[in-house]
Amino acid sequence: MIECKDFSFCYKGQEQNALSNINLTIEDGDFVGITGNSGAGKSTLTYAFSGIVPHHFPGDFYGAVKVNGIDTVDVQTEELARFVGEVFQDIDSQMVSSEVEDELLFGLENFGLPHDQIGGRLDDVLAMLQIQDLRHREISSLSGGQKQKVAIASILAMQPEIIVLDEPTGELDPKSTIMIYEILKRLNEEFGKTIVVVEQKIMMLSQYAKRIVVLDEGKMVFNGKSGEIVEQQPLFDTLGISVPRVVRLGNQLKAEGLYNGAVPTDVDHAETMVREVLG
Repeated sequence: MIECKDFSFCYKGQEQNALSNINLTIEDGDFVGITGNSGAGKSTLTYAFSGIVPHHFPGDFYGAVKVNGIDTVDVQTEELARFVGEVFQDIDSQMVSSEVEDELLFGLENFGLPHDQIGGRLDDVLAMLQIQDLRHREISSLSGGQKQKVAIASILAMQPEIIVLDEPTGELDPKSTIMIYEILKRLNEEFGKTIVVVEQKIMMLSQYAKRIVVLDEGKMVFNGKSGEIVEQQPLFDTLGISVPRVVRLGNQLKAEGLYNGAVPTDVDHAETMVREVLG
């Protein structure tokens, strides 16, 4: 479980808080999407979950952030890494090795995983992300999307209870994006992993996340079930955040009296709605 209570943070040398008065609870086994415009505080919030804030980015820290009951201020990031695995938005800053296999081995060896288990872990995550062919490649030779998959694989190999990903599909094509979200869905539903994803693709969050948190200028302005974004279109429009086009279409059809059903949040439901209206 992740708990933020009256949490505020201001980076050293800055006058304005990056986050202000955040009260948020992420339960074990939840799947939460975090979105908002650039500078809203999304990355800072995820850094707080893994202890990077305040241990590696100093500043004024108020309130409390706890992971599994542990105050993140009281322990180092190495200890929190046993519970929280994070994929950063800046993938290159996360890479510590020159070769893909060494990158995957780094965390496992640091955590003292028995040697006879390491090979199986590597085989499993490489197959899961369909990057077996990258195993012996130099990281410097990889594309941005390939690096992203390797970074995700290195975290999944350690099997943390909580998986935090900051813009994990920014460099990926639509097919790979869906693949990543299907993997996260499986980890959440079959293995009970807690998933937290920072994402600009609202359509993906509305389809896969159970809850969506919206930040604006360091403040939490929405925290609700994914389906509730249907009623939040005016708020999203005010913030300049695009709701899924199927939501916008459904709300428009309802406003014009052409449709009385539930507003869709995915393409399949939208197809049913359009067929009903045309019929």
